[in-house]
Amino acid sequence: MLIRRPADILPSEITPREVYLNRRQWMTAAAGLALAAGLPGSLGAAPLPAAKSPLSATDEKLTSREDITTYNNFYEFGTDKASPAAKAHTLRTSPWTVKVDGLVAKPADYALEDLLKPVTLEERIYRMRCVEGWSMVIPWVGFPLADLIRRVEPLGSAKYVAFETAYRPDEMPGTDTFFPVLDWPYVEGLRMDEAMHPLTILAVGLYGETLPNQNGAPIRLVVPWKYGFKGIKSIVRISFVEKQPETSWNKQAPDEYGFYANVNPSVDHPRWSQATERRIGEGGLFAKRRPTLLFNGYADQVAQLYAGMDLKKFY
Repeated sequence: MLIRRPADILPSEITPREVYLNRRQWMTAAAGLALAAGLPGSLGAAPLPAAKSPLSATDEKLTSREDITTYNNFYEFGTDKASPAAKAHTLRTSPWTVKVDGLVAKPADYALEDLLKPVTLEERIYRMRCVEGWSMVIPWVGFPLADLIRRVEPLGSAKYVAFETAYRPDEMPGTDTFFPVLDWPYVEGLRMDEAMHPLTILAVGLYGETLPNQNGAPIRLVVPWKYGFKGIKSIVRISFVEKQPETSWNKQAPDEYGFYANVNPSVDHPRWSQATERRIGEGGLFAKRRPTLLFNGYADQVAQLYAGMDLKKFY
């Protein structure tokens, strides 16, 4: 695994599209983020002012924007990988409010634009791993979750952070079914030390632009050493709690999806091996398989979080 300093990363390596404009355009785009995020799909994309992060932890070839935005798991819009791109335009992302509550000194309901005002956005290139054996390399734009946590001042009794996705059947056609796939709304959670880790971010964009609806607009979680289902999308609530929170896929199939969901080649899903992976955009089912890396290649940064734990029991 290579960690590249900002000076080592050429703009052409990160964004092959013509989205980096002059300073005035950047500032205008930032001011209009909440409005732009409310437009459907790529029509709402606007450039985001973001510094290159030294935590970009791979020099691998980026997955194309087309693949990133058309191959998605977002069951609120359907179970087919192409369904979110086709249907997520129905989600209204402006105005958007995130409730922060629970064991915090400063609970609040944040309008998205107020949530973003004090933060500095960063562009981070992360390897992302799907539980089904596929992976991508995505240039996210976001900010450390730890920044928000410090801002709201969790109490000493807060041991976990719980997240909740929007639940709007009139805007999310995948939730309006006779036999629901999941118990809506979608919920997820992290241990406090995982949430505070500098690699954990709240993303509001990718490829230098505002986040498309199908990728979790207007704000989502990104935890690069965990399987993709931990990256909860379209967040409307962040709660600080004392006990381990329920998570959607663990409730649905606890023998298949653990709370931790750390990428681990030695812990297989009951229906497929996790020992190898294919990169999306590199030949489909005929793509060369590559070994899965423990913690998705971030072991040097995060292994200490799980020292002494049985990673096959706490999967």
